Amino acid sequence: MTRNWSGPGSGSSKDTPPRELAHAVRAVAAGNVMLAPTVTKQIVTAYAARRPAKAREARERLAGLTDREGAATRALARGLSNAEIGRELRLTETTVKAHISRSLTKLNLTNRVQLAILVHDAGLADEGAPGDG
Repeated sequence: MTRNWSGPGSGSSKDTPPRELAHAVRAVAAGNVMLAPTVTKQIVTAYAARRPAKAREARERLAGLTDREGAATRALARGLSNAEIGRELRLTETTVKAHISRSLTKLNLTNRVQLAILVHDAGLADEGAPGDG
């Protein structure tokens, strides 16, 4: 049974698998902040909604990504974990991490939240989602 937990640096939901929960506990113990993908998506959506429209600029920045980097980045912006992105795109988790890392480097960003906000600013968060035709 997975339990809901909270405390400094936490933002996990009650449906977090035990393996991810253990990873989050180790990360928080190391001084990092871990948020469940659903919490990250809520934060990004709320933040992006308050920002002035910068869609063109954001799209121009994202245009420098490869197709796979773009697909992984858009999936990340929808709140998916690396494992979920890998399943959706049929990639290994290591490959997903490489795509996200290269995207961060190319865009001169330092973390996944900044990357997700840029995708939301561009209006591309739901593009390429399953069922998006």
